Amino acid sequence: MLMDYFDAFAARYQPYKGGTWCYEDGCIYRGLQLLHEATGEDRWLAHLLRLATAQVAEDGSLKGYAIDEYNIDNILSGRVLFYLADKTDDPRWMKAADLLARQLSTHPRIGAGGYWHKKIYPHQVWLDGLYMALPFQFEYAQRRGDSRMAADALDQLFSALEHTDAGNGLYVHGYDESRAQAWADDATGRSPACWARALGWLAMAMADLIALAGPEADTTLVARTETLLRRIAHLQMPDGGWLQVIDQPDLPGNYTESSSTAMFVYAFLRVVRLGLAQELRGPATRGLDFLQARLQPQDGVVQLGGICHVAGLGGFSDVYRDGTPAYYLTEKIVADDSKGTGPLMMAGAEAVLADLVPVPA
Repeated sequence: MLMDYFDAFAARYQPYKGGTWCYEDGCIYRGLQLLHEATGEDRWLAHLLRLATAQVAEDGSLKGYAIDEYNIDNILSGRVLFYLADKTDDPRWMKAADLLARQLSTHPRIGAGGYWHKKIYPHQVWLDGLYMALPFQFEYAQRRGDSRMAADALDQLFSALEHTDAGNGLYVHGYDESRAQAWADDATGRSPACWARALGWLAMAMADLIALAGPEADTTLVARTETLLRRIAHLQMPDGGWLQVIDQPDLPGNYTESSSTAMFVYAFLRVVRLGLAQELRGPATRGLDFLQARLQPQDGVVQLGGICHVAGLGGFSDVYRDGTPAYYLTEKIVADDSKGTGPLMMAGAEAVLADLVPVPA
């Protein structure tokens, strides 16, 4: 059922923002890439090429993209460019990767070195952005033989962990070095709550950085990743999912959320496959069962429900997102959003490699 769902979803998928290069599409691209790697089935690469080629011109320019927006989210989709460069003879993919690397070379940073989340969110580092930028940066550095660029990616990760440390084994959503935002603590600059999907982005970033580094992975990175994932596993709910506000089970209205659960399942299975924290296989299996149970028909189409549509910090449209635990429960809950289905694809690919999901003969 899981692979059938992915295939049907990809067949009907429409670009998230009307075709403009964006991280939401990148979640699907990453999922399709990993499914192709895990199964070898041509359908996943065919879906990926159909979708990505429409956004990347022959000269490497990206549809609707502008460097000077300095939006760190725009880097995520670039991760698929390396894979497509390897699978085709088309130079457009690495030209596009070079374009995104040029953004990183001039992207504004906080004093401690981390990338601003966006130009419109100055002096702020969000956990989301660590997944958006750092694995791409690390892999690009490997491709170009730039050890300084690779080291910078890890330095940014460790700096962000320091600035978002919640003091309970988890990390808060964001940090504002200017303390200008109402959500930022006057003393620490930290936002107030631990949002599950922000931790999901972080967990996936850390797992992927270890995978990219291989046997030479930084020992501090490995230790911090195992510590975080074990802490997250401890917070798994009896139904196999994780709460939207992950560490507050008594918060009225709190609910088990699908996108974060998919991200944690992916990260757990990824590190287990790398030979780390083998006890995480059990929580990952329970999380996968939870997600498969959430695949239910809606309007005649099987969809993944229980996905937080979007959440952030600060001003957005006419709303100020104050980052309190209660705020995260006000955001709309949707089905089949790419931020949930994409990570489920990633988790599904790892599940295939872990012999938890069969592949059709």
